[in-house]
Amino acid sequence: MDDFQQLTKRHRDVFKASTAFIYAILVSVAMNFFWTPGHIYSSGITGLAQLINSLMAKFMPVQLSTALLLFLLNVPMFVIAWRSIGHRFTVYTFLAVALSSIMIKIVAPETLTHDPIICAIFGGAVNGFGTGTALKNGISTGGLDIIGLVLRRKTGRSIGTINMAFNAIIVLAAGFVYGWPYAFYSALGLLVNGRVIDMTYTRQQKMQVMIITSRPNTVIDSVQNRIRRGVTIVHNAEGAYRHDDKTILFTVITRYEMSELTAAMAESDPHAFVSISDTVKILGHFYEPDP
Repeated sequence: MDDFQQLTKRHRDVFKASTAFIYAILVSVAMNFFWTPGHIYSSGITGLAQLINSLMAKFMPVQLSTALLLFLLNVPMFVIAWRSIGHRFTVYTFLAVALSSIMIKIVAPETLTHDPIICAIFGGAVNGFGTGTALKNGISTGGLDIIGLVLRRKTGRSIGTINMAFNAIIVLAAGFVYGWPYAFYSALGLLVNGRVIDMTYTRQQKMQVMIITSRPNTVIDSVQNRIRRGVTIVHNAEGAYRHDDKTILFTVITRYEMSELTAAMAESDPHAFVSISDTVKILGHFYEPDP
């Protein structure tokens, strides 16, 4: 059993390392094929690295590459993650950022188009898919992600406001450096990037599940064996067609857990009626696993 667990852990490590490499390739494609030719800024620390690189090219005799700046700006984040989140998490974050910096440097730039709208849309989509894939598989891409995780652990709040303010500064900087139309192009890229991340990173999307079943105990056991979620029970429901006794179960899951819920229902009561709807907001405790 110990050998099996060790093998599983090794496979998981290889999978995460492969995911970090895929992310690095995608962010380098976004940077070298779309953002740089189109004068588009990314979000977060990557956008800050681009901004500093642009300002150094304009006003300073010495210039550091965007790839190197991306790594250097993340060094304080590695320290915060090591102390406040976890060592394994930090190792994978370091790997993702280091590989990104290397790939941005070695992937040959290819100017497919100078059209800033195309560059904003496709650069945002490629990077969003890479970031969402990394997050979905438990890998942080560094930067503001780490600050968000630390803040959420200590206060229970997200850094949505800080994130928006930081990205607003990046967008304004694009306007000052390249002209105000490019500020709007960069904002468009940020919107596409965020939308694609949301589509890919399904772990943060909450869904309310209503289950109508005649086998509530079996369903509850099966669901809770597969998913760490609470279930609310409504007794004494009645089917209008046959007037048979039913029980209504309510729970909230993430979209990432949909496959586990489907398997649990097939195992416990394949004839149950299950209704699933997107949840806009949750008040109260909702378990979120550590990265």
